[in-house]
Amino acid sequence: MRFVLAIVAFVAAAVLIGLGIAQRTVFLEPARVSLTATVDESVDYVVIEPDALAAHPGKQTLSAAGDGSVFLAYGRSSDVEAWVRASDHVTIGYDAETDELVSERVDGMTDTPTEEPPVAGAVEPATPETPGTEADTATVSPAGSDLWLDQFTGDGRVTTTIAAPEGISVIVASGSEDAVPDRLAVAWPLDNSTPWAGPLLVGGSVMFLVGLVLLLLGIRHHRRSRGPRRNLPKGPRGLRRRPAPSQAEQSQALGRGRRALLAPLVLVPALALSACSSDYWPSFEQPAPSEEATATPGPTESEAPAEGEPTEATVPAVTEPQMERIMRTISEFTVANDEARASDELETRFTGPALEARAADYTIRGTLPDQTQVLAIPPGPLSVMLPQQTSADPTTGWPRTVLTVMESSDDAAVAPTALVLQQDSPRDQYHVLYTMSLVPGPEFPDVAPASIGAPIIAPEYKGLSLAPSQVSTAFADILMKGAESEYAPLFDLEGTDLDDTLNATARANEVQGANPTITLSVSAVAGDAPVVALATNDAGALVSTLVRRTEQSRPNDGGTTGFKEDTPARALSGFTEQSAKGVQSTRDLQLLFYVPAVGTDEPIRLLGWSESLVSASEVQ
Repeated sequence: MRFVLAIVAFVAAAVLIGLGIAQRTVFLEPARVSLTATVDESVDYVVIEPDALAAHPGKQTLSAAGDGSVFLAYGRSSDVEAWVRASDHVTIGYDAETDELVSERVDGMTDTPTEEPPVAGAVEPATPETPGTEADTATVSPAGSDLWLDQFTGDGRVTTTIAAPEGISVIVASGSEDAVPDRLAVAWPLDNSTPWAGPLLVGGSVMFLVGLVLLLLGIRHHRRSRGPRRNLPKGPRGLRRRPAPSQAEQSQALGRGRRALLAPLVLVPALALSACSSDYWPSFEQPAPSEEATATPGPTESEAPAEGEPTEATVPAVTEPQMERIMRTISEFTVANDEARASDELETRFTGPALEARAADYTIRGTLPDQTQVLAIPPGPLSVMLPQQTSADPTTGWPRTVLTVMESSDDAAVAPTALVLQQDSPRDQYHVLYTMSLVPGPEFPDVAPASIGAPIIAPEYKGLSLAPSQVSTAFADILMKGAESEYAPLFDLEGTDLDDTLNATARANEVQGANPTITLSVSAVAGDAPVVALATNDAGALVSTLVRRTEQSRPNDGGTTGFKEDTPARALSGFTEQSAKGVQSTRDLQLLFYVPAVGTDEPIRLLGWSESLVSASEVQ
């Protein structure tokens, strides 16, 4: 009976193990689903739209292949559309009925006759003749654009996996003068786990062991039942008993039996170990509530957005990861450019007062290498990031503005640097407009989260204690008149030394006291740089502006005067002689203020500033 049960156990083990192995081999489902598209159009850009990326659940594995270099990047759909809108391109969408990717050619259009500057190092596009017509543009490489959340390049093929949420598109281009990659594929992972493979393999292994035990017990019982037999009838004389096996033969037979049993004993643990993967076992864990909430595609029509959140019509100018990448790029560019003093490259990343200050600094350091006067741009981290709340419409979302505060990662004693950046068009890069060092006294006001952003406030807005366009004029008047200025009661300058250091009267008295033969005249006026005002949470505003301060030194005794040796003014001007007319120098004050809402008792606070010598010459 034991032998019968052992056979049944072995048969059951074979069936169970066979089914378990079959689930991981012949019955195994594919690990992913893939959709492909071929682009035959003579265009320079291909856009994979959000519905194509969301055709199946899970992360997207993107593959683009062509005969030359391949460029692939992803960003917000409105940004991608804005970038390619001026050029002929192909869009890749999804047909749910056929479960296929479909392509459509889109002719390039433009809304304004103005020319958009291309990305650095790219071929400049031709300006369209009339607005709203087909654009006749040359190939512009999208590589390095600040609009992308991430980008990838390769030779012949690029494959990468992303987790694109709703509202993300992918742009594919050659990244050079090669033809656009014409073979595209999007793949998604499938759940091909076999939760019963593990139980079947382990169950079969257990049945095999049971059968083995039954077999051994049956053999043992059979041997014991064969006791000594006496008085056996004698057989025919012609037959002889087989001689008993020798000791050597018994040892060989026992060895063969042990080896026969050893193979199953090794096979069973191997099968059990092969079923250790989680894909082999059923899962009884319930998804956490937060995971289920994350999987929800978004609010329903009956759900209103939270107060302060941007609606579908507005988005923050940049995302936080996007801004971190932009600032790393700008910081690396600035470090390399400052070291090389490459003035002709500055316009790649600087504009306005920040550009003028750095260009002057390069000239000065050409003669006086140790006279650095501009702020370094640290690599991070970002302690404050306030993007402009801008339109999601790709035709009206520019220019864009971002205010950020960078901490110095190398030296905690160095004050954080506040920067204001602007992007004029989709194919433009973000340019640094203002760079200011934060003062240690005033507290930085509360601002909206980076995921929401803040609206831009018009220069003539009357809802603040002082209109943004008037802040620089008022502060210039304070620098000229001090406490006697009519604007002085509106400002709180305690804890800062700017008003004392640059006070016109104090400065004139200091210079003329040291040299009575010189008459110094000082003037401070509002600069012509754009005023940038971003709203704060308390209905106030962060206002970035410029004050230009000029000093003229004239001889009053009929003699001459000039710039002192080894001074920044002399190095910048190149004027090394003495003049009977006098000499003059101009300094720019880049300023960051907090301006409270009208009707409050709070004063206007100076949050940060920087001073740069921008010009020097003989008085004309």
